[in-house]
Amino acid sequence: MEFRGASAYDQDEFLSNYMKRRSRKDSPNNAIETPIIYELLGTFQNKSILDLRCGDASFGMELLNQGAAFYTGVEGSKQMVTSANLTLTDKNGSILHETMESFSYPPEKFDIVTSRFAIHYVPDVHLLFQNVHKTIKENGKFVFSVQHPLTTSSFISKQSGDKRVNWVVDDYFLEGERKEPWIEQIVVKYHRTTEHYFKALTEAGFSIVDLREGTPKREHFTSDQEFERRLRIPVVLAFSCTK
Repeated sequence: MEFRGASAYDQDEFLSNYMKRRSRKDSPNNAIETPIIYELLGTFQNKSILDLRCGDASFGMELLNQGAAFYTGVEGSKQMVTSANLTLTDKNGSILHETMESFSYPPEKFDIVTSRFAIHYVPDVHLLFQNVHKTIKENGKFVFSVQHPLTTSSFISKQSGDKRVNWVVDDYFLEGERKEPWIEQIVVKYHRTTEHYFKALTEAGFSIVDLREGTPKREHFTSDQEFERRLRIPVVLAFSCTK
């Protein structure tokens, strides 16, 4: 079956399998992307934070526990919204059952906007970045990660399974819809070049202050084998921008 946006996470079996994969210490989310996001965020204490496609809000709980003033999560999956509300019980945060496309983006509302491994599901990043720019306060920050464009250009190499040992990079400059076999389903993503992300951000009015490609660090992995595998190709592209 083919899924768009957050719809796959409302399938019980898919969600269960995803959460198992997501909780692995050596997953790219934990071993590569998380340290980068915290580094790019910098100081977030006493700040209001909007998290686009927040999932189960475990990130929001971490931010609030470390001193964020208020956390707002936007999530399109009903099942994830239920989990997120449980996660934030008695916390200074709220969860909205909206998509990145349907959210209203109140003007100059948030100090920081973040999104983690989600914007590659959005068909129109130009409109999204304009909306994010609108909702951030002056001198506010936009920090986000996406799947690296080298890995979204082609999914031919996934025919050998999810744990690839070789990667095919093809049709890199042919941007648009891609269908990825993932967790025994098909999910629709949108491939864009790094240049596309850069230009869309600057056209929306952002100043880009940092860019990371997820260079792995040995201390974040439990095994040499997985660390060495992750040195072969970047899987994360992350930006830090200011308004």
